[in-house]
Amino acid sequence: MRPAFEPHRFRSTVPFYAAYRVPYPQALIAFVAARCGLGPGSPVLDLGCGPGPLAVAFARLGCAVSSMDPSPDMLAAAAEHAAAAGVAIDLVEGSSYDLGTRRGPFQLAVMGRSFHWMDRDATLRELDRIVDPAAGPSGAVVLFGDRQVATPGADWPSLLHDLAMELVPARMAQRRQSNPAWEPHETVLLRSPFAHLTLYGMTLARTLSPDAIVGLAYSKSTTSPEALGTQREAFERRLRAGLAGLAPDGAFNEIVEIRALVARRSVGW
Repeated sequence: MRPAFEPHRFRSTVPFYAAYRVPYPQALIAFVAARCGLGPGSPVLDLGCGPGPLAVAFARLGCAVSSMDPSPDMLAAAAEHAAAAGVAIDLVEGSSYDLGTRRGPFQLAVMGRSFHWMDRDATLRELDRIVDPAAGPSGAVVLFGDRQVATPGADWPSLLHDLAMELVPARMAQRRQSNPAWEPHETVLLRSPFAHLTLYGMTLARTLSPDAIVGLAYSKSTTSPEALGTQREAFERRLRAGLAGLAPDGAFNEIVEIRALVARRSVGW
């Protein structure tokens, strides 16, 4: 079944996404680019680019980046970030469902926290068409993401989750990963043409403020300002009160892993 498509789902997250989501380390991106044989002018597709953190990072390496997203607001944010970084990226309004209109070829297709919103099997079939077979092992799909390993000292993620379940239960129920039938990305990739998987990652510790946790919540579609609606004021008030009870000094720790899952057609390297 084709997943429901909501092109404006992240519209109200735009001011918070780039500021509060876990950043992708430039060192990890440079490592992946080197492993995939990218060089100056290498064509890269950033699918579901959001405010453009991956697009800007690959453009800094000299790649020719096409950034595709269904949200004009996200594309505007990506344009601002590219201009601030002094790089040029090609901005395309569209989604994974519009890949049939893209010529390519691309040497690399990257996705940052966006693959789960797509019809993943159909997307990989289209990427098999537009990721250049002539690139050999260098032609690849790379999924970037992050996962929280631990929160030493205070379990603020549970506080955030419980508030969201209480105030926006319908939105929380829409999370695809909560479906018992949900398949991990690796399972989907292994039955695709891009079935040879290599995982790279970096693990880091960081400290967040209450403002950063509120901003992080607003960066997520489940607890975005639009999703919360009239509950936003109550959500923020109760979240800040709960955080003050957990850590009166206002320091919240987390250990996160930032991952790059490289999927290739063959083992060739």
